[in-house]
Amino acid sequence: MAVAEPARYWRHPSVPELDLLAARFVRHAFTRHSHDTYAIGVVLSGAELLHVRSDKRTIGAGGIACINPGEVHSGHAADVDGWAYRVLYPTVSLVSDIVRELGGPAGTPAFTAETSYDRALASAVLAAHRSAEHTDHLASETLLYQAVQLLWQTRGTQARDPVQRRAGDRALDRARQALLDRMSAPPSLDELAAEVGLGRFALLRGFRERFGLPPHAYLNQERVRRTRALLDSGTRPADAAAEVGFVDQAHLSRHFRRILGVAPGGYLRGR
Repeated sequence: MAVAEPARYWRHPSVPELDLLAARFVRHAFTRHSHDTYAIGVVLSGAELLHVRSDKRTIGAGGIACINPGEVHSGHAADVDGWAYRVLYPTVSLVSDIVRELGGPAGTPAFTAETSYDRALASAVLAAHRSAEHTDHLASETLLYQAVQLLWQTRGTQARDPVQRRAGDRALDRARQALLDRMSAPPSLDELAAEVGLGRFALLRGFRERFGLPPHAYLNQERVRRTRALLDSGTRPADAAAEVGFVDQAHLSRHFRRILGVAPGGYLRGR
């Protein structure tokens, strides 16, 4: 018997730099992936088992998780009861602008990784999230900025230091770019390794260390990201699937939901 897993993904009616998710999941599992935005979530009921890099944490009701842009993570229910939660996905530019107005550092703000059960912060995030269900622009924008302000004051850190480049990084960057440039017809592992001058195992190991995912998983994540842009521009899901290299619309839907929590149709409805 199928388990109902309602999920809504939509764009804020007043703040175009903010997407939102409200969902209850039981069997659904997010594959390892990263966002180019922040992910700020509050669990309403049940518990989620969240993996961020090599760290595992169980987040129960009232728990707040904040994932920085580019951090590879996955998640699923901690037990058979599943979990319900709400998530804000503000862009880097949105958060950076707010933090700079608060006197924070230049560069990309970062937030501490620990799960917290700060009632005031959870209430602020949930108020900002729920306000996005209405079209009271003044109230919803105010609540959003107040939530980000409190998040920065309680969990903000200095902008993260850039990762030190190592020997071989240039080859890995070329491999990544080759996958992006030939997304619809990507090279094989042997072809990619030969093209950038690395052995197969050196490529696999180095790519995962640098980008957090092996090449095939990274490619599927970027296909979903590009599909979102195509859908936003009016491209039909079936056409988008073909353009980015998925076998068909069903193949697209499967990967799309593993990363966003909703299928392309649900994503479009939220637009």
